[in-house]
Amino acid sequence: MSQTVGAHNGDVLTGPENLTLVYAGDPLPEGASVFLAGPTPRSDDVPSWRPDAVRELATQWRGPGQLAVLIPEPPTDQGWPYFDDQAEWETIAREAATTILFWIPRDLQTLPGFTTNVEFGLDVTTGRAVLGCPPDCPNPERNRYLTWLARRHGVPVTDTLPATAASALALITGRPQ
Repeated sequence: MSQTVGAHNGDVLTGPENLTLVYAGDPLPEGASVFLAGPTPRSDDVPSWRPDAVRELATQWRGPGQLAVLIPEPPTDQGWPYFDDQAEWETIAREAATTILFWIPRDLQTLPGFTTNVEFGLDVTTGRAVLGCPPDCPNPERNRYLTWLARRHGVPVTDTLPATAASALALITGRPQ
């Protein structure tokens, strides 16, 4: 089955064979899963970071069976769910995920991540979160508190998307990727 991610900004990715892509509103599967938490583009001219995250996870996944990637964006051919439905799905999906990959390329103009701040605060003590904050994003100073909070609670902190994916997968498999 061909699946796509990042369709709302033109960056389309076909689902790799070792991953199952699960979109906002879709039923949640059983088994290993990673939720892609972080700011979501609200405009077609702002690229999503999620296609790159899916590529990294596909390249690095060495676990047994399929890895479900929970993507809080609609697929190519669908519009956004109603706000309440979207928020409810994201909350349930984060609660159900084996691990929660937070990638925060903070840009106050295009990817502010205000909701992400709250979600990270809710998930920082779960033992299932990893945090990635690129130092070359437009507003890295706005990630300082999240980085501090993560370290205080023993959450892995990385500064590249490949390293963040590796940390998320290590939480799932219990071994370095």
